Amino acid sequence: MTESSTHAENSSQDGLNRQYSWYEPDLAQIKEPARTILVEYSKIPEEKIIDHVKQVRDRAFAVFPYPCIGSFRFLDITISNSPAYPEIMSRLKATDTYLDLGCAMGQDIRYLISQGAPQSQIYGSDLHPEFISLGYDLFADRTILHCPFIPSDIFDDNSELFHRLGGKVDIINAASFFHLFDWDGQVATAKQIVKLLKPKPGSIVVGRHVGDFTAGERAKGDSELKMTMYRHDLESWRRMWQQVERETGTRWEVEVTAEEWKDVRKIAHNGDTAFKMQFVVRRV
Repeated sequence: MTESSTHAENSSQDGLNRQYSWYEPDLAQIKEPARTILVEYSKIPEEKIIDHVKQVRDRAFAVFPYPCIGSFRFLDITISNSPAYPEIMSRLKATDTYLDLGCAMGQDIRYLISQGAPQSQIYGSDLHPEFISLGYDLFADRTILHCPFIPSDIFDDNSELFHRLGGKVDIINAASFFHLFDWDGQVATAKQIVKLLKPKPGSIVVGRHVGDFTAGERAKGDSELKMTMYRHDLESWRRMWQQVERETGTRWEVEVTAEEWKDVRKIAHNGDTAFKMQFVVRRV
């Protein structure tokens, strides 16, 4: 069988390429708190939730086959497990500004709103405007959600994101974002985040991504999706922020923890030495 025929066999007429190891065709259940959001916030009948999520997920995977889309990890409401979550909610209910960077379908934003966070101080941004639109479909809130979403490239200083929010953000959530880049790309990302955050102590960046107990560059994907990424262990993550300090003249306190994967399917495509890295990086 030729490569072209294999590709055709794995790609249906809907434009969806199912050949990636991280594409999971089935979804047994919606875990909390995503299930409660879809039932109570989105008002989707419980018996329709799984089919609804799978249909929107496939549309998103056709836009770009990110592993977090294919493996339904976008249903993990990472902000709810952040060590800084109580602080974030308290600060949002005051006057602080929050940006979900690489927000995908805005799942963390919907969680914050469902928990009483004011919409006026919450922003979302993603490279793919299609994900933002699909977020409205996933959560059935196109007429009630008024948080500004800004399609933007984090590396474009002339983008609307930097024109509107440069130096004005108190809290940035960057979940499943840094690990998309190699070391230099992650350093560049962190330096752009420094530009977006308010230049004062207390500004924070939080998030969770895939780490690895054996740190180093990883090549992932095939001819369609070639990605070179740096997988951090706890020490390399701290070391990267030390480099950011030197190159920006700023100081950061790094809190980072490791949590082992329990789902064997996630281990299969992330590797036996991978773990979930949770971080809070605070300007001092």
